[in-house]
Amino acid sequence: MIALHSVYLKPLEEVDKHLPAHRAFLKDLYTTGICICSGPQIPRTGGFILMNLPGKPEALDVMANDPYVIHGVAVYAAIEFDPRSYAPGFEKFLPKV
Repeated sequence: MIALHSVYLKPLEEVDKHLPAHRAFLKDLYTTGICICSGPQIPRTGGFILMNLPGKPEALDVMANDPYVIHGVAVYAAIEFDPRSYAPGFEKFLPKV
């Protein structure tokens, strides 16, 4: 699993110009089962995405197509982790082995 943390590089006014395209991009990732959850940080200085992908390189390759990255308004850092403990029901998000 991959946790992605984004940091906005531009003022919110510039980030918001690309928000509809960013949300459409994420919607496609939810449809394919890659995204588990996402949302802005509080305060809104970046965001968080939880993904089901095998590694950091794959996640960063996917996010290279994010309108936020394409337009230079955000940058992502990826943290790869192995979920060992989780709430009941979360297992549906884990890869089948």
